[in-house]
Amino acid sequence: MRLHRLDMTAFGPFGGSQTVDFDTLSLSGLFLLHGPTGAGKTSVLDAVCYALYGSVPGARQSGQGMTLRSDHAEAGTRTEVRLELTVAGRRLEVTRQPPWERPKKRGSGTTLDKAQSWLREYDAQPGSWKDLSRSHQEIGEEITQLLGMSREQFCQVVLLPQGDFARFLRADAEARGKLLGRLFDTHRFAEVEKRLAERRRGAEAQVREGDAALLADAHRMQQAAGDAMRLPELAPGEPGLAEAILGAAAVARSTTREQLTIAHCGLLAAESAQAAAERALADVREVARLQRRFAEARERAGLLEERADAHRQAQDRMERGRKAEVVAPALELREAADAEHRQAATAQLRARELLRGAFADVGDSPAQGALADAGAVGLATAARRVAEELGGLESARRGERRLTELVDERGQLDRQERADDDVRLEAEAWLGEWEETRAALQTRIESAQDAANRADQLAERREPARQRLAAARLRDQLAADTDTAARQATETQDQALKARAHWLDIKEQRLNGIAAELAAQLQDGEPCAVCGAVDHPAPARKDVGHVDRAAEERAQAASQQAEERHSEAERRLGVVREALAAATAEAGDMPTSRLAEAADELERIYTQARRDASGLHSAHEELRRAEAEHDQRTAAHQQAEVRAAARVGHRERLDREKATLEAELAEARGAAGSVAARAGQLERQAALLTEAADTARAAEDTAQRLKTADARLADAAFRAGFDTPQAAAAALLDDGAHRDLQRRLDAWQSEEAAVRTVLAEADTATAAQQPPADLMSAEHAASAAARRTRDAASTRDAAARRCTELDRLSARASTAVRQLAPLRTEYDRVARLAGLTSGTSADNERKMRLESYVLAARLEQVAAAATARLRRMSSGRYTLVHSDDRTGRGRSGLGLHVVDAWTGRERDTATLSGGETFFASLALALGLADVVTDEAGGVRLDTLFIDEGFGSLDDQTLDEVLDVLDSLRERDRSVGIVSHVPDLRRRIHAQLEVVKGRSGSVLRQRGA
Repeated sequence: MRLHRLDMTAFGPFGGSQTVDFDTLSLSGLFLLHGPTGAGKTSVLDAVCYALYGSVPGARQSGQGMTLRSDHAEAGTRTEVRLELTVAGRRLEVTRQPPWERPKKRGSGTTLDKAQSWLREYDAQPGSWKDLSRSHQEIGEEITQLLGMSREQFCQVVLLPQGDFARFLRADAEARGKLLGRLFDTHRFAEVEKRLAERRRGAEAQVREGDAALLADAHRMQQAAGDAMRLPELAPGEPGLAEAILGAAAVARSTTREQLTIAHCGLLAAESAQAAAERALADVREVARLQRRFAEARERAGLLEERADAHRQAQDRMERGRKAEVVAPALELREAADAEHRQAATAQLRARELLRGAFADVGDSPAQGALADAGAVGLATAARRVAEELGGLESARRGERRLTELVDERGQLDRQERADDDVRLEAEAWLGEWEETRAALQTRIESAQDAANRADQLAERREPARQRLAAARLRDQLAADTDTAARQATETQDQALKARAHWLDIKEQRLNGIAAELAAQLQDGEPCAVCGAVDHPAPARKDVGHVDRAAEERAQAASQQAEERHSEAERRLGVVREALAAATAEAGDMPTSRLAEAADELERIYTQARRDASGLHSAHEELRRAEAEHDQRTAAHQQAEVRAAARVGHRERLDREKATLEAELAEARGAAGSVAARAGQLERQAALLTEAADTARAAEDTAQRLKTADARLADAAFRAGFDTPQAAAAALLDDGAHRDLQRRLDAWQSEEAAVRTVLAEADTATAAQQPPADLMSAEHAASAAARRTRDAASTRDAAARRCTELDRLSARASTAVRQLAPLRTEYDRVARLAGLTSGTSADNERKMRLESYVLAARLEQVAAAATARLRRMSSGRYTLVHSDDRTGRGRSGLGLHVVDAWTGRERDTATLSGGETFFASLALALGLADVVTDEAGGVRLDTLFIDEGFGSLDDQTLDEVLDVLDSLRERDRSVGIVSHVPDLRRRIHAQLEVVKGRSGSVLRQRGA
């Protein structure tokens, strides 16, 4: 990475635009950045870091956003940093602008502009710059990938902070580990340690669960086998437990199989006895059934004899019904003819009554008398005469309709005249007020436009005020949340300590009570699992406070849960504190109440302006509608006057036509009120005459058909053997009666045949002659045999279930034993690895964790690289070496010592003097830069900066240090020294001077 050019505008102490030409400064290899204290030397380095990563180094990270802006800059000048550099063979230009509050373009006040970023690359082929991205995230990822370093690594390697490395020299192993862990990203090795520890706990739990499951299966086998199995007196985890359980299971399986064989033989004997008893019971039941069948047949025969007379009567009734069926068609024909005649007579009477009423309504009494006794022919003739008169009224109907149209048209003309008069009067009144209305609407539009302009100006101030108020409220809330989180962290820490103390107490009690657990398993005559003796004169007693394994595990789990809750509380506290710092940076120190009052006042003014401006559109629309209405009313007034003139001649023509039609219609109506009324009278008379003629003709026809049907019925009844038609009708059966009578006859015949069949059976007659069957004794004998069979089957099934359960549990126990062996082997291997990587294993003599081991290797590389330069700086006196020795009770691996060639002894780096500490830390920083560069993928760092520390060196040592720095040019590097030591200005010719003043600092550059 080589820097070419840096442009800063309104950044830090620089009020205007400043440029740094690194290409010119780097020609001699060394250049000096100097200036008085507070002038802004470090701000140049901050600008380089901000351009690359969007943030500034170290403790100045809080200086983001608005605080990066120079207090000396003009209000309209925006803060900007542009850096041109070459990295990985690509020439890039990075431009960053932090957020800032600029003056509004309209009105007073300021508005907030968001941060901006640009990334461009120089294309040598066309010789121009091309845009790559404007996304903050994409630019950050691209720079980090090209440099191969995070911001922390860049600030530690390129901007060499000497104070940090002086502290690194004197720090303990833990502090060195934190710094090296950030630079070399060794957290993955810590994750390996954590993963191995988790796997160890998981394997241990699986082994314990396997032992517990095996012992549980052994207890289940003992419950299934009963007295056939005895468990060994061994606890989980003891040698030989699995073999003893499997052996006892084999003995129990053999015993239960013998019991199953005996039970099966007993079941076969019981089943044979039950079969014999059931056959005897079946024979007795058959005899009893035949005896009941014979007795029932005798009883049914007696009932048939009692119903013989009723059966003969039913047969006679069925015979008469069959004869009457011959007369049924004639009866149906006569009934149909009689119904038609009655219906026709009724219709004729109703038609004549309606006809008389119709002629009585019009006052035509002679016609009413003539038609009262007329036949069908006379009524039809009268209907034809009325129809002819009705046809002559069609012309009068058309004239009457035309007269109605003339009256409506005349009324329409009158209504139009009145409507036009109203239109003229209303238009004249509205047009008289037009000028005043238009002036009022123009005034409303101008007022609303002014309010809209005020609302636009206020809208630009609302969002910043809201954001600051929201940040202030969040700040107040987070302050309370911070106190709550801190209190919870303290409480959870106390709870974790108490839970751990309780667990340790329980564990101690558990260890003390193991003897009581072993004593609980002792039995007289059985050898002791510990000493082997069969006598147990004084076994240990389980006291009231005895603790078992489950209680210890619960206490351990509670302790782990308390630790996890404490860790979670500490994490929440850190998150809340970070959020509080961010909210405070955005909201400032102004109280929330004052910010709320200012925001409410601004919102009130803005709301009022919006409310006043909301009428602008409606005012424009109302003026447009008023102008359109003005045009409409003017046109309507003119059109009304034209229509009034045209109506005069039209009205006279309508009056003449109306008089002519009224004279013609008076003659056609006669006594009726209208032609339509006269036509209605004639239509009704014609319809009633036609209906009366039709009903008279139907009555005559049905009377003739009834007479013919009576003659046919009398002849059919005589031929069927009945004296009168009424006798034949009485003998006729309907469908329901016929089916019921036939069903009764069929049932009597079926019953008679069934009784005869039963009485004729030889088996039934033979059984009836035997003594009554003793069914109860046979059933008792069969029930007892079945009960003995069930008992034998239950015994056999129980023995079979014991055998099946023992086989299943034995197979599962064998499988569990095979599966547990590799799990125990895996647990031993993982436990050794976890102890080795965590530094707790006896194999790890130096008690070094895996991450510490990796960092120790990196520190050894750094010490070797730093020694090459330290020996030159110290004239061959000092050498940096890495040490694995333990310090105090801590772990080893990150020790750093210096070997003094004058004394030949190795001593701690904290014993170096101020000047020695400076060049030792400088050598360490340069060595660390080389190692981190190699670790990042070999990215070349062609530009380095060294910040302060040269004032502690004498002239000879300063020359040696400068020689070492000057030797960096062998790798084509340029080194910038940040210092205010006057002697360096004479020794280094390429200089960048920072000059401060009341209007801000400026840069002066001088080449080699």
